[in-house]
Order: sequence, then C-alpha cells, then structure tokens
Amino acid sequence: MSKKTFEDFPVGTVVHSHGYEVTEPEVIAFARAFDPQPMHLDPEAAKGTRHKGLSSPGMLTCSMVMRMLCDAVLNNAEGLGAPGVDETRWLRPVRPGMVLHMEWRVMSARVSQSRPQMGLLGIEVDTRDQTGELLTTMRYPGLFARRDASKLPPDEAPKAARVTPAQLPVFDDPMVNLSRFAHRHDDVVIGARVELGSKLFTREDIIDFATKYDPQPFHLSDEGAARSHFGRLAASGWHTAANYMRCFIDTRDSVRTRAALLPFALNPGGPSPGFRNLRWLRPVHAGDVISYDTTVIAKEPHRTRPDLGIVRNLATGVNQNGVKVFEIEGSSLTLID
Repeated sequence: MSKKTFEDFPVGTVVHSHGYEVTEPEVIAFARAFDPQPMHLDPEAAKGTRHKGLSSPGMLTCSMVMRMLCDAVLNNAEGLGAPGVDETRWLRPVRPGMVLHMEWRVMSARVSQSRPQMGLLGIEVDTRDQTGELLTTMRYPGLFARRDASKLPPDEAPKAARVTPAQLPVFDDPMVNLSRFAHRHDDVVIGARVELGSKLFTREDIIDFATKYDPQPFHLSDEGAARSHFGRLAASGWHTAANYMRCFIDTRDSVRTRAALLPFALNPGGPSPGFRNLRWLRPVHAGDVISYDTTVIAKEPHRTRPDLGIVRNLATGVNQNGVKVFEIEGSSLTLID
C-alpha cells in the first residue's frame, strides 16, 4: 500500500490520535536529560512550585505530541519534515497519569513555488487529556511530497545565515548579562545576551531520541536518511530544541551559584506560557556541535495578572561552521513588585 502524499490531505482533513499515557518515570527521565527543574524532577519539591505538583517539561509535551503525530499521520505518509513551528501554547500542566489525545487539522494547502515536488500544509494541533480539557495548541507548516513528483535532491546548500562573533555582541558588564535571569520584572534589561554553551549531537543520541519521539526514517538510520532529501542522518528538530532547553537551565543554575552578592533576587524558575517562531533552519547531523545563546527582546505586563510580567527572548543555535541552524522566540514569567 502506497503512502499518502500532499494530495491526500485536503483542507478540512482531521485526524485523531490514539491515547498517549504520561508516566512519572518518563517525565523524570526527560527532565534529567533536558530540563532539570524541581517541578519536573521531584514530586515532593514540585508541590512548592507554581505548578503545585510534578508536570511534564514543555519540550517533552511537544515531543509526545510529535510521537502521536508520527503514529497517526507521518508513519503512513511521504512526510518531508517541517521548517519550524509558528506558535505553541502551554495552557495547562501536563501531569503523570493523564492520557493525551491529539487532533490534527489541515487549515491550508499550497504547492511550493521554489520546490514544486513538495506541498505545504498549514496545520493546527490541539492536545487534550482524557476528560477533554485542552492542554496545548500548536500551529506549524508541514511538508509533504506530491504524488508522482520527482524525488527531491539532497538539501546540501547552506541557506541559513552564517553568523560571526561580530554580529553577536555580548555585554561586557556581567551584571547586565545576569539580569537576564532577574526575578523582578524591572531588573530585566532588553538587549542583554547570554551565551548558553554547546551540545554535541552523537549518532547514538539522535537515534535514541527519534526512536522515542520522532520515528521518521531520516532520523532513525543512515539508510533511511540517504533515501530522503536530508541525504544523511539528521536530528529531530525537537531534539535540537530540547538541548537548547538543557543549555538554558544549566546556564541559569550556574548563574545562581555565583549570584549571592547581586542587588536583586534571581528568577526561581517557573512555567512558560509557550513559544513562537521556532525555526529549524538547517539540518543538525551526527557530529555537529551546536552553540546556543539567548537575547532579551521585549518585556510586558501580564494581561490578567498584575503581579506578573512576561519576558520574551530570542534564542539561536549555531553549528561548528558558524551557520545558524535553530531559532526560537521564547517567553517566561517574572514578578512585578
């Protein structure tokens, strides 16, 4: 039986997934690897956080949605990946014991002008628990091969912008950089940039992550990747995003250990309402080393909570060749006195 192509997903198509049970061991294991915060690591410590109990890391929730999407749609389709995610909103904590269900809807469809072998679908995804409560929403463009179209050639052209240190100045004053993690909203400095460290993507790590959450051929084996437009084994985009989160948390925790003499308290950590404009600009291959950074781009009052503010940041990932491969606009909550 042939796999579905772009033409098999007209506007209005709706697909529902089977249930995905969230377990405490999976939440804790993912948190240890990518997001080691108390609300994700320790059931007792999590009771004292804003989530009031153990909850799934946001990137794990996205990865579980990706797994449901693979099982419900992509494993039986000529999927070509996605360039990113336009917006994700985390509306409610996702907790162990919940059974997740995904609804996948095609909102728009068009043929690519630059690569007519593929079509682009505008997708909306809702994820609910077993009671029907809406937990997350997502909007993204999905790429699918067209029926009877010629195979896409390997995508080797360096389309992403090459980044040099001169384009990414770091504030000389460490107080300005540390203020990126300030507890009080007024202390956050727009324009403050922080380098977050680097991660090596090994072949084993790429396959392990993909096996659990994104089992598409170009993430699972060299042979499957060779038959795709990626040409060689490529990391799941959610793996790239999860490693960014780990670098962010490690840097924040390192700052806290050196911050006893700061004139303001540091952010204790808390839930993010979501992100937007996630872009996977170039494939990340085995052996690549991705260096991440984040820059404050805006801050604003919370629309419904006068005691809270929202800080927005732009994070990027650059490979060892100076090519930008990853970008995301994140958000976090801060306190307003």
